[in-house]
Amino acid sequence: MPRQPDARSYGRVFDEVAEDYDRHRPTYPDVLVDRACEGIGPGAAVLEIGCGTGQLTRSLLARGLRVTAVEPGQQLIVRARDRLNGVGDVQFVNARLEDASLPRAQYSAVFSASAIHWIDPDVSWRKAADALVDGGSLALFSYFGLDDPRSADDQQALRAAMTTIAPELAADWPTYRDLAGTLAGAAARRENLSEVWAWLGGYEIARGYAADLFDEAHVVAVPTQLEHTADELNALLGTMSFWAGLSPRQRDALVAENQAFHQRLGRPIRSSTVACLVVARRQPRT
Repeated sequence: MPRQPDARSYGRVFDEVAEDYDRHRPTYPDVLVDRACEGIGPGAAVLEIGCGTGQLTRSLLARGLRVTAVEPGQQLIVRARDRLNGVGDVQFVNARLEDASLPRAQYSAVFSASAIHWIDPDVSWRKAADALVDGGSLALFSYFGLDDPRSADDQQALRAAMTTIAPELAADWPTYRDLAGTLAGAAARRENLSEVWAWLGGYEIARGYAADLFDEAHVVAVPTQLEHTADELNALLGTMSFWAGLSPRQRDALVAENQAFHQRLGRPIRSSTVACLVVARRQPRT
């Protein structure tokens, strides 16, 4: 995903496509959720930052956790409430994390799926740390593009179309790395959780102070090759932040080019992603 246009607007960006977001965004692999929940017993109070329509929330509730979910998008919360009605113990807070009033040292874990990079990094890492008990974990999930020979040609063609249709956005598209390079870069930055997340997504959110709040970061990765029809791909792209930066003409052109590309291929369009979990423990307070 390209860099976000305006971090303060993320609630609005995704709120406007809440129904499509709910329908087309993928869930996260159970193996990552299980790893993030290790050592957290049923009934533990946890915080989720940016719950969206509740994909990760449902997985947390299924493991018996009591979830406080902070989400600035009003329509996203409406859909999350509908999805999770009767599923478990969840309380919603309709606010940006920067503005939310949260208890200190209350939560056994803080979770965030594809959201922490939308929050002011001068606030986000400290606010997450403040909410955690000593030794509690901050667990971050997201999908990132992956350089894989099996899908390289298709991904190159899709990027070429973006460069032609919307060069101003294509210039900010993050670099895709192979799995070994992705993990090596993360390992080299493991002393600072924020630097790991910045490396993985190409986000400008690394802050030195985060290294004093959290222990060494650990990364778990699940690579996946995807196949989409043009309609499926266009529906997914429509839920991504860069889509809001396209003009109607650019959107129509990209949709048409993806449809034509699918027809030329005579098979599904391939792409490679890696689902990543980055987890680190809260340092003891002094």
